[in-house]
Amino acid sequence: MVRRGVVVSLVTVLLFVLSGLSGCTQESQNQIGRSLQNWTGTNGVVEIYSGGVIVKRFIHVDKLSTAYGTNDKQARPYRFAYGVIDENLNYHKDDGEKKVYFEVGEYTSEYVFYENPKE
Repeated sequence: MVRRGVVVSLVTVLLFVLSGLSGCTQESQNQIGRSLQNWTGTNGVVEIYSGGVIVKRFIHVDKLSTAYGTNDKQARPYRFAYGVIDENLNYHKDDGEKKVYFEVGEYTSEYVFYENPKE
């Protein structure tokens, strides 16, 4: 009997949340999704290309953030993150590969951010 009450409560909360999301704009839903993803983390990969060839890979990237100006609060034309530099491009952190801060410029770099398929 207690278990059924807990299940009914959880379903009620879930329906309440879903009905609230249906009234949100797509951008609001995306922001909520990104907030949840930031909280749970992502085992992301950022690959940087030059001439269609991969030149650098970062693994264990939680999120790619947009830089904002301190005074004007305007978005800057680059993204930044922390990740492990995957020097041998094997999707795994090997000895000597360290976590680093990196930036990717919007106008100068081709890059892809995705979830690591190997882990």
